[in-house]
Amino acid sequence: MRQHFIDNRPAQGSSGERIPVIDPSSGQEFDSIARGNAADIDAAVQAARRAYEGAWGRLSAAERGRLLLKLSVTVLDHFDELAEIESRDCGKPTRQARADVTALARYFEFYGGAADKLHGQTLPYTQGYTVLTLREPHGVTGHVVPWNYPMQIFGRSVGGALAAGNACVVKPAEDACLSLLRVAELAAQAGFPAGALNIVTGYGHEAGDALTRHPGIDHISFTGSPRIGALVTQAAAERHVPVTLELGGKSPQIVFDDADVDALLPVVVNAIVQNAGQTCSAGSRLLVQRGSYEAVLERLGAAFAKLRAGPATMDLDCGPLIRKTQLERVQGFLKAAEQDRIATVARGAVVDGAPPEGFYQAPTLLRDVPVDHRLGQEEIFGPVLSAMPFDDEADAVRIANATDYGLVASIWTRDGARQLRLARKVRSGQVFINNYGAGGGIELPFGGVKASGHGREKGFEALYGFTVLKTISIKHD
Repeated sequence: MRQHFIDNRPAQGSSGERIPVIDPSSGQEFDSIARGNAADIDAAVQAARRAYEGAWGRLSAAERGRLLLKLSVTVLDHFDELAEIESRDCGKPTRQARADVTALARYFEFYGGAADKLHGQTLPYTQGYTVLTLREPHGVTGHVVPWNYPMQIFGRSVGGALAAGNACVVKPAEDACLSLLRVAELAAQAGFPAGALNIVTGYGHEAGDALTRHPGIDHISFTGSPRIGALVTQAAAERHVPVTLELGGKSPQIVFDDADVDALLPVVVNAIVQNAGQTCSAGSRLLVQRGSYEAVLERLGAAFAKLRAGPATMDLDCGPLIRKTQLERVQGFLKAAEQDRIATVARGAVVDGAPPEGFYQAPTLLRDVPVDHRLGQEEIFGPVLSAMPFDDEADAVRIANATDYGLVASIWTRDGARQLRLARKVRSGQVFINNYGAGGGIELPFGGVKASGHGREKGFEALYGFTVLKTISIKHD
């Protein structure tokens, strides 16, 4: 059984209970993790507080940066090991798991370089005064990390918090803990002081709830569903604790008649099948202008028909979904499409020989999805793309904005003026023009509006969120 990681060492769970770890490719248990509770969270928070008020808090920004840079190198030194762990634990195809390790190392590299460049300002004020601002860490930050991209989301959240000088307590999703436990061990080996980074495994309603409610947590970073995000916000509000929320999306890709179809086709496909569609920023809605609707769907259908899903080790277009309940959820959406006579343009296949107990879903392209249908409104979190036509710019904006979400959008057109008009009108945290980053870019601020959350991760904006601005006014005349 894998134990928690607290104070730079494995820590046995106080309850002694365990949670099985299931391989999504086979449906079989291959390990277990400690079932954390409030007592374990409290031990981790106390360790983080000691670090913040002690060895970690005494380090200069430059010293914190050097440790993060060293951790980046250490991650790359264990590249194959971490990719193998992530692939088996999450069902990721090998190339996706390797891309996640690369991103994790890059996050630590970016924030290591940024740690000593988080500056305050000197403000002009009344004669006889000098006024300046400082950016100071919150103290102890809590991080709830989901199962779809554990290493990447850990890097963008914890990397920024550590760079800003906070000590961290992390509660990974119970479905995907193993890589983060290993990264915490590597951080200790790289020289991070005891308590600077702590991992407590367990269920969200137990360990996660205890973390968000703990009086020793000064800031919360949460990535997950809008429903749980609302509960996290309520718990934090009782203690007036700031929260950064990334809560998913129903992101549109808007294709105009003048778009470069050859360029967009592979991007549109990748944006929905990457990580088997289990991506908050997946391009899950395809809006195509009527003049090119049939032609685009014909070519896209041919591409979907060639897609294959199978075991992670086969490194196909899609690995398995994370768990059986997630597979059942996606299948429920497809059953609703069938019942409501929503046509399937094309469907890929699950390869022969895939273990029958694995959680596989063939990529599926649907057409003429009504804007207000649940397939056009709700986050499916699977490799299902909903296509719908639009008439003109106004119609495209109306459909794009007609969900509760607002995380990512893309606009495919050669018309430069149209690009800027729509980029301003679409309600979304990120807008890509003639490309789709799926949230991409370590340096690019990432986050949503509406039910997609608030606050920003990635880039320097994340550092601002992990600090408190203090104003100092000095009277000298």
